[in-house]
Amino acid sequence: MTLDRSLQVDFRHRVRFTEDVFSPDNATLASVCSDGIPRRMIAFIDTGVHQAQPDIGERLANYLGARAKIGEPVPELKMIEVVSGGEEAKNSNDVYEQVLVAIDRYGIDRKSFVLAIGGGAVLDAVGLGATLAHRGVRLIRMPTTTLAMDDAAMGVKNGINKFGKKNFCGTFSVPWAVIADEEFLITLTDQQFLSGFSEAIKIGCLKDPTLFELIEQSAARIVARDLAAAMPIIRRSAELHLDHITQGGDAFELNEARPLDFGHWAAHKLESMSTYEIAHGDAVAIGIALDCEYAVRMKILSQKDSTRIIACLQALRLPIWHPMLLQTDQLLRGLEEFREHLGGRMNITLLRAIGESTEVHQIDSGVVAASAKALAP
Repeated sequence: MTLDRSLQVDFRHRVRFTEDVFSPDNATLASVCSDGIPRRMIAFIDTGVHQAQPDIGERLANYLGARAKIGEPVPELKMIEVVSGGEEAKNSNDVYEQVLVAIDRYGIDRKSFVLAIGGGAVLDAVGLGATLAHRGVRLIRMPTTTLAMDDAAMGVKNGINKFGKKNFCGTFSVPWAVIADEEFLITLTDQQFLSGFSEAIKIGCLKDPTLFELIEQSAARIVARDLAAAMPIIRRSAELHLDHITQGGDAFELNEARPLDFGHWAAHKLESMSTYEIAHGDAVAIGIALDCEYAVRMKILSQKDSTRIIACLQALRLPIWHPMLLQTDQLLRGLEEFREHLGGRMNITLLRAIGESTEVHQIDSGVVAASAKALAP
């Protein structure tokens, strides 16, 4: 007897952009975790965020207390912990195991909340713990970096690095909510602030030439940390990533292609080759430049469009080259790791034009090496 059935599950992906999220007058956080039934919450804060805002835990506790006093059924805050930030959060088991221990210790049930406040790596690692416990506790992501707001927090993936490979261990799980407070961006270093725009450039190149043009036009204001110019780009990038995920974009990666990962095969390998000294956003910028140069040499992309894209990266003070690009043999191992991760034949996204992409199934190693040399200063 053969029994085959199709299975569909509806999820709701809640994303909110706001300002001053812990002001008692701001209902955003309370509204996504108030369902009329008493719940509990535990919170994990990126060490970098905590260093920049030492009172953040107190402000969270005061916020929930103030909302409770006006009769809103907000969750009871049981614990706040500071966890390793940056890629360190994903390079060991420590963070996600902290989450599991806390969920057990404080009786966090499946419909209570884990709040993750931090950059993309912390969201990934805390999210892994939240999705493993009870097969999934409600996770609220509060991204605090440009890259986390315009890309990482919008996804449905959680994970850590293993065996020198990016995101080798992980899960797919839709977060209960994502709340992006633009005021977190004020405390970032210039490098942290700017590196996340590589993902906005990427999604503009893939899906929205108007967004790409806006980034070009706004580059000087973005470099000057003008949030009036930066936030529309961050929000639009987030929207495009979210739309891809929720509107038929293969959210759980059942297919063999990952079209939003333009520039990422090399980026992921450069990160691991550098033992994660190269930040993800910077690695993506380098990967985009490499793939553009490669596409020009393969007569897929025009030199004019490639020049525009690389100039845009440079206008935002993003790197387009690293000496490790010359370690071609090691770099090219990233192609096989990329294929393994997707579980099928090789599918690499390249551009035909700004706003138009294609998939290729073979990469010429000699052309990659020539492209890497061409980008060298």
